[in-house]
Amino acid sequence: MTVIVLTNCPAGLRGFLTRWLLEISAGVFIGNPSARIRDVLWDEVQQYADQGRALLAHTTNNEQGCTFRTHDHKWHPIDHEGLTLIRRPGEGAGRNETSSGGAKPGWSKASKRRRFGRG
Repeated sequence: MTVIVLTNCPAGLRGFLTRWLLEISAGVFIGNPSARIRDVLWDEVQQYADQGRALLAHTTNNEQGCTFRTHDHKWHPIDHEGLTLIRRPGEGAGRNETSSGGAKPGWSKASKRRRFGRG
């Protein structure tokens, strides 16, 4: 099984994919093409996506039973000890740290003193 999800892509690309896959919702395509056809489709998606984003998920012979590919996505698949996980970007480095010692906001003053050895 193959699933391709397009966001903000040209209508021509969506039309091209409907030759091989079924569009079950706007920008969501599913089907069961061969691995060779799937790779050709993904190459076309990457070439013609323009400013859009794309995600490909397909079944494979591994522990999870599937794998992912992304194009111009903020979320990226990473391999972690044989498992494919999706890495989401943070909303800024150090977003949970304060300038006075690195503790998360909302901690009590006593907790901060105990944690950082200031009293």
